[in-house]
Amino acid sequence: MKRLILVPMLVIGFSFAALAQQPSEQRAALTDAAIAFDTKAAPALEARLRTQVLNGSDDSPVTNVKIAVKNVTSSFYTYVSGWATFYDSNAVRCGEGVFKLDALAPQESAEVDTPGLRLRCAPSTWRIVATNLMTRTADIAQVVATQPPPVEAVVERPAPVNFIISIDGEQHPIQVNNPIVLKLGNRNRKIVLKPVP
Repeated sequence: MKRLILVPMLVIGFSFAALAQQPSEQRAALTDAAIAFDTKAAPALEARLRTQVLNGSDDSPVTNVKIAVKNVTSSFYTYVSGWATFYDSNAVRCGEGVFKLDALAPQESAEVDTPGLRLRCAPSTWRIVATNLMTRTADIAQVVATQPPPVEAVVERPAPVNFIISIDGEQHPIQVNNPIVLKLGNRNRKIVLKPVP
């Protein structure tokens, strides 16, 4: 009898624990901002639709949407990616696309596309989910700010130079210290271009 009561209680307890740990990205109207949360369930990104015409169908889906993503945190993100998901009037998902940004400063907004989107309806709501929010580490920024640069960083080195090797009219690109393997006759030959010391 105790086991019959204990098992449902454990299932219910784990369900509540799982729900408490996952932030819930709420659906927003197309004219409202959608909010994405970080792993601590704090708002991280706010997005607004820039594309106004979203009348997709099975025969003619909308394949790209432009959105404006804003970093609402005090952290500098070096890489941001996520999903923009659209729902019809019956709350059925009818399209989703990936977005990504290489850098996003605190309180900065940037416009981004959602390539790969196949929107097959005239949506009434949408949401965004952040899948990657990579931040700069404070330790590295502090070390760089407090320590003088090493001697190696001060010495200027020449930029790598690209060369082209032409063998019987066939051109092969090569860089300094980057090997290239060419088939000459019946054997593969490794060619490395090195600077003179």
